[in-house]
Amino acid sequence: MGIYNCAPTLVESLDSIARQTYTDWEMILCDDGSSDGTLQVAREWAARDPRVKVLANERNLGLARTLDRCIAEARGELLARQDGDDISEPDRLAKLVAAMDAHPEIAVVSSWMSCFDENGVWGLVRTKMFPVPENFLRGSPICHAPCMMRKSAVHAVGGYGSQPWILLVEDYFLWFRLYAAGYRAMNLQEPLYRMRHDENARKRRRLAGRINEAKVRWRGFRMLRFPLYKQVWAIRPILVWAMPQWLYRRFQLRRLSPKPCPQSLA
Repeated sequence: MGIYNCAPTLVESLDSIARQTYTDWEMILCDDGSSDGTLQVAREWAARDPRVKVLANERNLGLARTLDRCIAEARGELLARQDGDDISEPDRLAKLVAAMDAHPEIAVVSSWMSCFDENGVWGLVRTKMFPVPENFLRGSPICHAPCMMRKSAVHAVGGYGSQPWILLVEDYFLWFRLYAAGYRAMNLQEPLYRMRHDENARKRRRLAGRINEAKVRWRGFRMLRFPLYKQVWAIRPILVWAMPQWLYRRFQLRRLSPKPCPQSLA
């Protein structure tokens, strides 16, 4: 778990891991230069559980490099993700591990995830059970925060990476490289994770992130050997960003409603 300025929500997030029905885990927290007391909260919480290790970057390095540092410390064969403001359902780890054991050919197992804010759960992100390369055209076909990965596969493609243009889309870049290397993913067809998607999250919608996503998509489409007419669709994130706010919210609500939703967040 890479943590950054999430002190108000971190304890609730960590408690959701402590309540897991699957108990054979270690938790590695890496603070990425927080200024709001996040590191202190993490250390106080870790003092109560010997399975928890806290690291601290000397300066803000971004999520990709922070997660690679966590991975370097991990002793397990499987890597599970979580964000410092989200919540795991109690049986999340147990079900992900069971799926990994049942499907040794799969490198990544994730799940659907519900979205919540101060008023409760308001949406659901649904993903296809077995994503194929073609699914990358619309967006990331795998929810990152709820996922579990085989460490051997992540190491084989070089981890998340440190390129400046993967900021905010480091997971998408990782999925492209895994699929290009022949690995595949699976999404459990139930929500095992709750993602906090409130007004603060909506304010993080920035053009820079959309440009980075377009760059990752362009490179990823070439890795997957899509024809040129499909590679042009790499500009989709910028078109979405250019939507008026009212239209973007309507688009987002339509895709995150309890009705069937084919892919993940726009």
